[in-house]
Amino acid sequence: MSIAVKRVYEQPTKSDGYRILVDRLWPRGLKKDDAALDAWSKELAPSTALRKWFGHDPARWESFRHRYASELDAAAEYWRPLLTQAARHRVTLLFGAHDEEHNNAVALKCYLDALLKEHVH
Repeated sequence: MSIAVKRVYEQPTKSDGYRILVDRLWPRGLKKDDAALDAWSKELAPSTALRKWFGHDPARWESFRHRYASELDAAAEYWRPLLTQAARHRVTLLFGAHDEEHNNAVALKCYLDALLKEHVH
């Protein structure tokens, strides 16, 4: 069981496992062939309104995580298959943001990790 987070601009590696882009918008300047994606799940990204409100402002991080988790609670049909995949194989959540600590992929990983721990215990 493992979920990793990686910038989509970084070189793909075999250890990435299942590579899924979790941004609503396609990353600037990236050719689709270079992304080496297994999937692009816009549905797992925060809503446009939430993304714009957050604006990658670290001061809004905790509030963003809480609001995003509420959106994810209503999107189980999109993250449940990913959780099943992560229980068996490595999954890498890809994002395009510059900030590697405060982005939706990091928040999604925390959300999914918590669910994985619940199912293990």
